[in-house]
Amino acid sequence: MTLRQVYQKGKVLLEKAGIETPAFDAACLFQKVFGLDRQQLIIHGTETAADSKADAYWMLCEKRAKGRPLQYILGEWPFMDFTLRVGDGVLVPREETELLVYTVAEHIKSAGLARADLQGADLCGGSGAVALGLSSLLPRLKLFCAEFYEEAFHYLEENVRLLENKAVCPVRLDVLSPEAALPVSRLDLVVSNPPYVAASEIAGLQREVQQEPYTALDGGEDGLLFYRAIARRWIPQVRPGGIVAVEIGEGQAQAVMKLFHDAGVRELEVYKDFNGLDRVVIGTVENGVSSSG
Repeated sequence: MTLRQVYQKGKVLLEKAGIETPAFDAACLFQKVFGLDRQQLIIHGTETAADSKADAYWMLCEKRAKGRPLQYILGEWPFMDFTLRVGDGVLVPREETELLVYTVAEHIKSAGLARADLQGADLCGGSGAVALGLSSLLPRLKLFCAEFYEEAFHYLEENVRLLENKAVCPVRLDVLSPEAALPVSRLDLVVSNPPYVAASEIAGLQREVQQEPYTALDGGEDGLLFYRAIARRWIPQVRPGGIVAVEIGEGQAQAVMKLFHDAGVRELEVYKDFNGLDRVVIGTVENGVSSSG
């Protein structure tokens, strides 16, 4: 079979399985096996495909057809202008989260906080997407990136190492623990893309999403568990004038803003993503209190 025929067979398999973007997914899997992108496939499409590679490609297509996330099959996924390693046990980085990164960076610059000793915390860090994204935009920012679960922490450490980032420090830490924030003080920034799906809604998510770690999705009974912890335990560690920013789920903006306002955050704003949904809540700490006084 030719390369084009091999690709087409994989695409048809994904189409029949009801994959939302069969051509895109088939092209990504084809490039992983054959090393050819779409443009190169057009040029070399009439060449004969090696049987072993064709079989390997169709095997990956079968996995995708059964609902395995494309990102896990590929083992990596782009975020902003870099690539992150991903796999079982870590949340897949999403384009919507880029809005959180860019919004925080813009607020830090406009607030005049982009100085050499800028310190922040990325809570529920997962793959490190948010921390590494912010570090790429704000080279002076020093961030500790907190992740509790072992499998996700493995990818966090690997991504920090592969990107040779010296400003992001991975830390095994339970954001919900009453003691976790106590040693931390005088932060200029707290940022988080926490689990925010209500527990009762997880079973209704896409089958691909349900293969991502439950712990990265489950935001408690109402989806607000982690926002309450941030308001109660982490906002007091931010110095006055510092920034707090989080990604949120649909319909959560007003509840999160109230939690943060009651914790002393002012100038609260909501930013919508490219689908027109409320996605980021950000504000400035008015009366921050740190453990060091």
